[in-house]
Amino acid sequence: MTTPAADASLRLIDVTTPDGELTHPDWLARAERVHRQLRDRLGPDYVAKMTRVFADGARLVVAARGEEVVGLGVYRIYENTFDGVNLYVDDLVTDETQRSQGVGQALLAHMEAIARARGCRAFRLDSGTQRQRAHRFYLREGLFITSFHFVKEL
Repeated sequence: MTTPAADASLRLIDVTTPDGELTHPDWLARAERVHRQLRDRLGPDYVAKMTRVFADGARLVVAARGEEVVGLGVYRIYENTFDGVNLYVDDLVTDETQRSQGVGQALLAHMEAIARARGCRAFRLDSGTQRQRAHRFYLREGLFITSFHFVKEL
């Protein structure tokens, strides 16, 4: 599915179906450069890595201007015992040259619409404590800080 955003030059392209089928391998390949701006530990074989992530429930939407990926969102829908069905954003990144131009806002709105259509109770994401600009953006977009996320490296 391709969806026009509020900015007419921006297109949102669902690269995977709700069932995880990769429908646009060309857009997946184009997404790698932007995705690595956020995730520098994706490994050398991006397509293989993302294929495994999709098999585990993740989905991908890219924001494009022309043939160039300018942002992307990786998300998954899951159900837990605490609060039911949720949409969780694994990754949200806008190309560093395209920030503050509505790309992130369009991606968030697109994923929120998916969450509503799928009956999700909440829209969730985690953000590293060092990402203060991102936190200001999330708060401005109506997300709230509701908990701490604890990790123990293994």
